[in-house]
Amino acid sequence: MLINLNVNEEVRAKNIQRCKEKGILLPTFKQMVDPSTVPDDIKEKLSHVGLWDVDPVNLFRITWKNEPTKQGGTFGGVNYVEVPRELTGIKARILCLVGKWFPTGAHKVGATYGCLAPALVSGNFDSVNQQAVWPSTGNYCRGGAYNSSLLGCQSIAILPEEMSQERFNWLKTVAGEVIATPGCESNVKEIFDKCHELDAERGQHIVIFNQFDQFGNYLWHYTVTGAALLEILKDEEVAAENVCGYVSATGSGGTLAAGDALKEHFPQIKIGAAEALQCPTLLRNGFGGHRIEGIGDKHVPWVHNVRNTDMVIAVDDQDCMDIYRLFNEPAGIEYLKKMGVSDEAIATLPLYGISGIGNVLAAIKMAKYYELSEDDVVLTVLTDSSEMYTSRLKEQTEIQGAFDEYAAVRALAGCFHHQTIDGALELSYYERLRVHNLKYYTWVEQQGKTYEEINAQWYDKNYWKQIPAYAEQIDAMIEAFNKEVLAK
Repeated sequence: MLINLNVNEEVRAKNIQRCKEKGILLPTFKQMVDPSTVPDDIKEKLSHVGLWDVDPVNLFRITWKNEPTKQGGTFGGVNYVEVPRELTGIKARILCLVGKWFPTGAHKVGATYGCLAPALVSGNFDSVNQQAVWPSTGNYCRGGAYNSSLLGCQSIAILPEEMSQERFNWLKTVAGEVIATPGCESNVKEIFDKCHELDAERGQHIVIFNQFDQFGNYLWHYTVTGAALLEILKDEEVAAENVCGYVSATGSGGTLAAGDALKEHFPQIKIGAAEALQCPTLLRNGFGGHRIEGIGDKHVPWVHNVRNTDMVIAVDDQDCMDIYRLFNEPAGIEYLKKMGVSDEAIATLPLYGISGIGNVLAAIKMAKYYELSEDDVVLTVLTDSSEMYTSRLKEQTEIQGAFDEYAAVRALAGCFHHQTIDGALELSYYERLRVHNLKYYTWVEQQGKTYEEINAQWYDKNYWKQIPAYAEQIDAMIEAFNKEVLAK
C-alpha cells in the first residue's frame, strides 16, 4: 500500500471530535479539482475570509481556481498566465499555472494536504496528541504548518537556515516550532538528519510528513494540478498535436506528477525535470549550493517517476536572480515597457517567484531544443510569487550594485533571449535508469527503503499507475469523516 489507509478507529474518532469542536470540514480531491461542487454555505463563509487567514474554511481554497484576490474571494477559472514572446524570445507559447493565489501564497499547501488528509481520516495521525513534522526546503513546511494551524494541532517546520527571511518571519506566526538546518536550498540530507534526530527524541509523539517520499504529494499533483493543466489547454483551444512539453523543477518530485497525468492524454508530450546548474544532480550526478529557492536537490526524490522523465534541464541560478531583479526593479520594468511588453503583461510580473522564473527558463530551453513552432505549447508552473523574496533585491544590490537600464538590457538579452540548450539532456532508457539508480544512495542506504521497493519502481509496470486510484478511495473516506463530524 503506497498510501497508508489502514484505519485506526480510536485515533480516527479523536480526529472527528477535534474537527467537530472546531467546525472543520475537509475538502475532497473532487472539490479541489472542481470547486463549483463546494457547498454554497462554505462559499458564503469564504466570501468573508482572507486568503491567508488562519480559518479552517480556507482548506477549501486548496485549489488552482481561487478568485485572484487576497480578501473574500470564492472561485473562478484556473489561474494561469502566458509568458509574452517579447520576454521569451522564442516562437512557442509558454503557459504557466499561478501559485500565488493559494493560502500561504504557494502551491505546496496542496501537497501538504495530500499527505495530511489521508492520515487524518484514517487515524494514522493523532491531531490531538501528536505533532506534525514538515521537512522542507521552503514552501512545503509553510503549507504544512498552515494546514496544521487550521486544524488546531501542533507543527514543526524544518527548513535550511539560508532560506529567505520572509519565509522564517511568516512561519513563526503559524508553526509551533521552526527549526533551521545547516546550509541552503540544496542541503536536503541535513533536513532528513534532523528528522531522524526528532524521531529518536520524540518517537510516538510526532508524525513526519516527508514530501520527498509520501505519495500523497504525488497524488495531489497528478489529480489536481494535472486537471488544472488540462483545463488550460481546453480554454486556450490547443490542438492535441501542439501539446509538446511540461516542465517542472525536481523539488520533491511531486509537481512532476502532473506531467504523468498529461501524458495519459498526450502520449507525445515531453516531461522536463529542471534543476540548478550549480547543483546538477540529475544531469551529472553532481552537487553544490544554489539560489533557486524551492527546488531542494542533491538527491532524487522517492516520488519522482524517473521512467516518465524525458529531459533534464539545468538552469543557471544567476539568470534567475537577474530576471527576478528585471521583473521587480523600477529600471527593469521601464526597460521592458520600452521593448514592447504590454501593461497587461507587466502587471503579471509579481506572479513570478525565483523558482517560477527557473521553470520558465527551462521551458525556453525545451522549446529551443525541440525547435518548437508558433502553435506549439510548453506548460509549466509558477510555484509562488515575488513577494516571497523581496529581501533578495536588497542583497543583490549589495552584491552586484544598483540595477539600472544597462543591467536590464543584459538580463533580457542574455538571460532570456540568448538562453541556450546547454545543460539540456534528452534521456535515453539508460540515462533514465542512471538517474533512478541514484535513489539507492539516499533511500535504501539512508532512509530505510528496501532493495525490492526501489526495483519495483523501475520494473513493475503497474507501480506508478496504481497511485491515481487512491484519490477516489480517499474521497470516500473524507466524505464519511465529514458526515460524522456533522452528525449530532
